[in-house]
Amino acid sequence: MTRGRGYALLAVVVAAIVALSTAIYVGVASDDGTPTRNALTGDRLPNNSAAPASTGTWVGTWSTSPAAAEPGTETTGMADRSVRNVVHTSVGGTSARVTLSNLYGQSPLNITRASIAVAAGSGTAAALSDTLRQLTFNGGPTVVIPPGRQVMSDAVRIAIPHDADVLITTYTPTSSGPVTYHPHARQISYVAQGDHTADATGAPYTEQTMYWRYVTALDVLSNESDGTVVVLGDSLTDGITSTAGANNRWTDVLYDKLRAEIAAGRDLPRYSVVNQGISGNRVLTDGLGRPADNPSGLNRFGRDVLERTNVKVVVIDLGVNDILRNPRLADPNAIVGGLRTLVEQAHARGLKVVGATLMPFGGHRGYSEAREAVRQQINAEIRAGRVFDAVVDFDKALRDPYDPRRLRADYDSGDHLHPSDKGYARMAEAFDLETLKGSVPAEL
Repeated sequence: MTRGRGYALLAVVVAAIVALSTAIYVGVASDDGTPTRNALTGDRLPNNSAAPASTGTWVGTWSTSPAAAEPGTETTGMADRSVRNVVHTSVGGTSARVTLSNLYGQSPLNITRASIAVAAGSGTAAALSDTLRQLTFNGGPTVVIPPGRQVMSDAVRIAIPHDADVLITTYTPTSSGPVTYHPHARQISYVAQGDHTADATGAPYTEQTMYWRYVTALDVLSNESDGTVVVLGDSLTDGITSTAGANNRWTDVLYDKLRAEIAAGRDLPRYSVVNQGISGNRVLTDGLGRPADNPSGLNRFGRDVLERTNVKVVVIDLGVNDILRNPRLADPNAIVGGLRTLVEQAHARGLKVVGATLMPFGGHRGYSEAREAVRQQINAEIRAGRVFDAVVDFDKALRDPYDPRRLRADYDSGDHLHPSDKGYARMAEAFDLETLKGSVPAEL
């Protein structure tokens, strides 16, 4: 090839690159949020652009663990119904993406429309209309999730505030069999007949539910956070006795405390906090079914902790149900061994682990002196630093000083096992935020 022909060819290649770059730029720049029409309903939804509107870090702002197959949905699932899940954020962001699960489904889950919006207020299915966005999956509005699988949506430009309710809506035209759900949401969500994913008024959503269905995570592109704290736990983390709709789980209060301390100038990591509690969860033992309802901490650790977005620190509060739900006397060494296995898995990913002592349950129907002795043995190992990298002593913080086998009366919800709202707040207060600093200690 002559030098002249080489220059000519180079000029053609450069021109082609410039033309392509211009087309891409124009295509992105032209996405001005002008609504497009929903072919199924005639409603109008804003365009979804997978290109984030600004830079930042992807973190989890909310999540929940798929816990079981919803009873009564085996035949019809949620056919021809819109499910509007209400979830509460920790940090805010400029773009969002959603994870949907068909873990417990027995046939493909066909979602033909999905949307996201900021709620118009608390306790409502209505959206701030200018925030309503259609979710897409690989560029299209429809996704089919095989049984036992999950999918993540494309990123969508939307301003997600911190400490806010967000509406995540899915529409399924046909039956998918058992619905994957989280039963103890402590949050009212909504259901409507037909496809109302694009409805901002909330009027069609006449059915209320205390479940989260299909949705398991909401991530945001955030300038407020550098990573995610994942809390693995049971009903004490799930917040089963906290006031519904008030976001008084101890993990909610913990994030509020962290944010307030940072705003006051304290040198602490800028992290979001997500809750992976399942009521009744145990370290060692799965529930029934295949896949198992209420999978053990060991079983679900990879899915619910290691696969969360940009995890920096793991907090573990598990073990009470291994004591209470064992028909025989639980082996404290086996429970501690299970907790150590979780820590080893976290360390293999370079993650620091903060662990909690087991809180008292004197007065509960499952209490016995022998079970109390098992709890004390486990707590002794935890306090001695032979299990976790750092410890939060929930037992010490919430027990009755005059009867340490029981919760203090004002921290007790009344069942002598789960805290009141005041008790959950005390758990967060007892958490030393300094333990979120640092990395995995070196092995000696």
